[in-house]
Amino acid sequence: MKHLAAYASWLESEGLDWRHFPIRKSDRAIVKFRGYLIEQRDQGIIAPSTTSARMAAVIRFYRHAWINGFIQRKSPLWKDRQVVIHYHDSVGFERTMTQTSSDLAIPNTQRPGLRLEDGLSPLRIEDAGKLISFARDSNLQEISLMLMLGFLTGARIETITTLTVTSIEEAYPDIQTPNTYRLRVGPGTGIDTKFDIVGEILVPKFLIDDLKNYAYSMRRLKRQAITSEENRKRLFLTVQGNPYVSGSFNRLMTDLRRRALNAGLRFMAKFKFHQTRATFGTWLMTVSLRVTNVKSAVAFVRDAMLHKDEKTTFLYIRFIEREPVKAETANDFSAAFSGLVNRDWNAYHA
Repeated sequence: MKHLAAYASWLESEGLDWRHFPIRKSDRAIVKFRGYLIEQRDQGIIAPSTTSARMAAVIRFYRHAWINGFIQRKSPLWKDRQVVIHYHDSVGFERTMTQTSSDLAIPNTQRPGLRLEDGLSPLRIEDAGKLISFARDSNLQEISLMLMLGFLTGARIETITTLTVTSIEEAYPDIQTPNTYRLRVGPGTGIDTKFDIVGEILVPKFLIDDLKNYAYSMRRLKRQAITSEENRKRLFLTVQGNPYVSGSFNRLMTDLRRRALNAGLRFMAKFKFHQTRATFGTWLMTVSLRVTNVKSAVAFVRDAMLHKDEKTTFLYIRFIEREPVKAETANDFSAAFSGLVNRDWNAYHA
């Protein structure tokens, strides 16, 4: 059902009807979705196994819809083929099994190269700067602030979209890190985290100030005025006063991508929001390794990124060791964006 929900959200974001099957194969929704999944896999957004399982679930749904008459029997779907699978039974005898497969099926093949968590890769520093500037200059306040949170705190989108005004107000200064605040997230705070991990994210002071200004801006207060009582404290609300969910956030990203591409930001053709987290993690690990030992660096980055397992944190060390160019990018990132180094944030923010 999660796979079908993902397909439904994608159809909504693309404005496509799942029951429409044009004669030209490339125009069919299910074929376009297959291409989208392969792109997601190649970009490292979803795992190869998830890609295969998601496409298989959608194909099974269409088979069910076709059998039960929810779509026209004459609709061109795909071409089936019979696949013979060889296996050994419990006593060692070789057996064969025939299985029906579709030409739309996606094999479960691993993407080459070292990947970070969720198969992500960091963005180049110059591209990150261009994207943040473009969103801000285009008056796209919500996605601009979300991007800043992603790049500068490593927060996942489920954390960002569930932030509350109260959580911003209750963020407190980190006594060990100048111009940096700690913001509590996880169960008990009303802010979602992966695996329900309780922790704190590090937020630059200037970004806390920006979030406070936005929280009481007329733009947001108009949205708050039309939302339900339970959502009034949500920091980010849509124009209709609803919390951001998968579908509405995807539309927000689609609009940003379209505008950015029209403005000549070609890297946006393949940009995924989750890359903000990979960019932050790569930078943070590079800075940490520069000032302390590996054990302390891993502990610090693990807590800052709310990792459940240190194995995930160690991926950043391996990535930096194998990707010196990206590590250098992380150094540039720290010089341009970090409140931990000597940098005039006011000049940048202006």
